Amino acid sequence: METSMGQIPEDISDDFTKIRIENCHLTELPRGSFSLVSALEFLWLNFNEITLMNIKSLEGLANLTELRLQGNKLTSVPWTAFQDTPKLKILDLKHNRLDVLPEHALRHLPALTYLDLSFNQLNIISKEVFINWPLYQTAEKAWGKEGMVSNVVMALHDNPWLCDCRLKGFVEFIREVSPPIILMNSYMMCSSPATKANKFFHEIQLKTCMKPVASAPVTNISLPLGANATLTCIVQARPDPTIQWMYNLKILRGFATTQIQIDEETVTSQLVIPSIHIADRGVYTCMANNFIGNSSVRITVNISSHNSSVPLPPPVPMLSSDDNVHIDIRIAKQTVYGITLEWYAATGNPAETWFTIHFGKYDSPKKEMIYIGPGINSYSVSDLLPVTKYEVCVTMKNRPPREGQCIVFVTGNDMSELEQRERLIHIIVIVCAMVLAVPAGMYACTTDAKFNCVGRCVDLWRKRRMHEENLQGTERQGHFDSLQAGSDEALCRDSKEKPVKRRKSEDRCKGGSAAHLY
Repeated sequence: METSMGQIPEDISDDFTKIRIENCHLTELPRGSFSLVSALEFLWLNFNEITLMNIKSLEGLANLTELRLQGNKLTSVPWTAFQDTPKLKILDLKHNRLDVLPEHALRHLPALTYLDLSFNQLNIISKEVFINWPLYQTAEKAWGKEGMVSNVVMALHDNPWLCDCRLKGFVEFIREVSPPIILMNSYMMCSSPATKANKFFHEIQLKTCMKPVASAPVTNISLPLGANATLTCIVQARPDPTIQWMYNLKILRGFATTQIQIDEETVTSQLVIPSIHIADRGVYTCMANNFIGNSSVRITVNISSHNSSVPLPPPVPMLSSDDNVHIDIRIAKQTVYGITLEWYAATGNPAETWFTIHFGKYDSPKKEMIYIGPGINSYSVSDLLPVTKYEVCVTMKNRPPREGQCIVFVTGNDMSELEQRERLIHIIVIVCAMVLAVPAGMYACTTDAKFNCVGRCVDLWRKRRMHEENLQGTERQGHFDSLQAGSDEALCRDSKEKPVKRRKSEDRCKGGSAAHLY
């Protein structure tokens, strides 16, 4: 009791029948934690800091009848672990952080007489959890036959129950439950949604879930240039849906959107397009989805002309003054899993300027397109794969990328080392004739440096790195942090190409510009 043990002792006598280790700062139950103590019947591990329970942590405990894990930090339990404890009668898991109870969680607990899941983070449970419980099935067959089955006590109170349609079956089960199943506290209360918060289960009525049905009061809108456009979408669904707006099948970000709850199953979403421009014409889609399905409605936006004799240009983007706008783009921040991009564009009206981000693997012909609204000049890219070459470009809305508007970067491959340093991505900016050395793992260049030059520089860097490692041993493995700028020109000079070709490549590279790092 109250000892900084850290881990379970390995020299426990095999004839122990009861073990109690509490307040000892245990953090996990590894495989076969007590497998040598085959006589063990009572195991109390309350008030430790256990966060992980191995699927074979109860291996060899065929005689275990009582397991108490109160006051730990478990967010999940490997329920199949109880295959090794067929005689288990008491399972105490209160005051943990469990947020999910799978449908077959109780399948391997046929002898249970006490189950305590109170004071956890459970919000939705399916009725099937209990329908699939062998003990419940046995009790149901022997219903009303006194002495045929033992009483089973369950504690499920003080969890943040989400009382929407997904909890309907469970609420009905709780209302109807009767001996031999006994609830320690039958006054279970809803935590959300707001309309049902602090209400008891017996006070609410829940409806069956339904997939979203999206509609729009107006599906075809014509507005003059410069007007503000408000697109409205009405969605009926149970439970509440996730609503996204799309333009030409691309998800819109940076728009002003509002969402109003009309009643328990109706939501209104509005998309505001300020000072509408020619490029804003087209089809907008309101997409709603929940766990059952999805639905969408399309709204067409047209621009009306004040002078009918002067036709409007076609929807396909045409060359305009926007095509001459210079966009200064840089990688501003590195995170554990990605980068944050920032850009600046000197436009005549920044409050109405939209941008398009083109992002994807460098050799992919199709890039993901993200539309960014006025006033936003940064975007984060996450979940990058290691040892992968990417390209990200920033352009005016609906414009194809031009020279100088893209950054090409490659993620590193020394995962274990980088994770220890709490970094997944490190940048080296390459302008072929010059390498600005910063921590290893990634390099980037703007597309002003031609891609063939970048590829050649990368190959030469790899050769040089291998050469330096052979000279200096394993201390530099996975790094070239000490690479000196004074020797960087050799990266291009070491090429075995003909002199004429080398000069042409170098000339092309000298026009490149480095992405700034901070």
